[in-house]
Amino acid sequence: MNKIDKQLFHIISLGCAKNSVDSESMAQRMAGSGYRITQDASQAAILIVNTCGFIGPAKEESYRVLGELAQDKTKHQMLIAAGCLTQRYGKEVVERVPGIDGILGTRRWMDIVDVVTQLRGQTQPEPLYHLPQTPTVGTDEGDTLRIASHGPSGYIKIADGCRRPCAFCAIPLIKGTAVSRPVEAILKDARALRESGAQEIILIAQDTTDYGHDLGIKDGLAHLLGEIVSSVPEVAWIRILYAYPGYVTDQLIEVMATHEQLIPYLDMPLQHAHPKVLRRMRRPANMGWVRNTLKKMRAAMPDLALRTTFIVGYPGETDQEFQALLDFVEEVRFDRVGTFTYSFEPGTTSEALGDPVPEEVKLERQANLMNLQQRISFENNQALVGKTLDVLVEGLGEVEGSQEPIALGRSYRDAPEIDGMVLVDGEAISGEIVPIRITGAMTYDLTGVVESGQPIILRE
Repeated sequence: MNKIDKQLFHIISLGCAKNSVDSESMAQRMAGSGYRITQDASQAAILIVNTCGFIGPAKEESYRVLGELAQDKTKHQMLIAAGCLTQRYGKEVVERVPGIDGILGTRRWMDIVDVVTQLRGQTQPEPLYHLPQTPTVGTDEGDTLRIASHGPSGYIKIADGCRRPCAFCAIPLIKGTAVSRPVEAILKDARALRESGAQEIILIAQDTTDYGHDLGIKDGLAHLLGEIVSSVPEVAWIRILYAYPGYVTDQLIEVMATHEQLIPYLDMPLQHAHPKVLRRMRRPANMGWVRNTLKKMRAAMPDLALRTTFIVGYPGETDQEFQALLDFVEEVRFDRVGTFTYSFEPGTTSEALGDPVPEEVKLERQANLMNLQQRISFENNQALVGKTLDVLVEGLGEVEGSQEPIALGRSYRDAPEIDGMVLVDGEAISGEIVPIRITGAMTYDLTGVVESGQPIILRE
């Protein structure tokens, strides 16, 4: 049996990159108070799970991970459930997973050290609930960086919470309304990533295009991007995720098109393409605006890579409405598409609509949409064969049946964890951006060779 070290903590982050930032921020707080992180849960006295509570499958994963840790932990270990699931469900989490010692809501992630201290000072083995009635995510971050590293890339959370009225979404219930971080704090994070050697900065929030609204900054995201470009000119790529339809302004398009660091990539979750479904979702339903904006973006940035997400099986979605979505995807030819089946969420505005679309219909529609998108993605990738793309090399991989290693990387068209890869024949420098001539295309991934034709010595 491993010896438990009272100063060691182990943290598991579930869900999206926004959660990863919170997890790394909690780890910073712990380290600043003298604790040390370990990847070995069996040695840590403090076990922390930063849960996700967005949709049903994410909640079940959180419960599963908590349950496994609760079952295996010893009397010398404490288990803290933090994050979105605990913010939303509180005591229900402890009822479902006996053995949890502490509950910390996502709005007060910065109190992790206080929770640990309180648990160690308790004389009665009762679960500690730290769920203060704060309306939004706390802004008392202190000197904590709001970043998360992913190899040579790094995420910066520029805001938290959301003020959009989407009927299906529980985020406002979990996080509260939108709170933008000060520009200077974000620039500090960007400089920290630059100093760590990051080649790519990825800006994230529930809605990046709403940045600065609460600070009184007009066209806040465009303004912020200009500041970041000036502050860290050495960072090669700056990527934007989670734009909201209707708020991709002409100024934002101009800023993206003007600065080479701002790569021509945008993730704009549309959720559907039929106006009636979008109105039921309480989403922007002006598809004329969407088409016009995409046209303007492609005119300003001919190499633009577009990513979006859609929900199928939303309450009341008819065959005709779903067909309209298919037709729209065929028309626009997105580079990347994520598709989710509707997840019924109690407490949201859509709760009153129930969940009338049968699960088998949802899954069939999801498969039909993804089959269409796979064809489009493959055709888009085929059009890149023979061209040269800058690729950010992330490490080594192996091809089945071959003894030779290959380099794995991403072009500007691919965000980490959610998009495709470029498989480079030969050796390339991990952590650097290398020109790669594309030689082959698959549905999601590309293959290529180093443009110079000369192997480059691998350095991890």
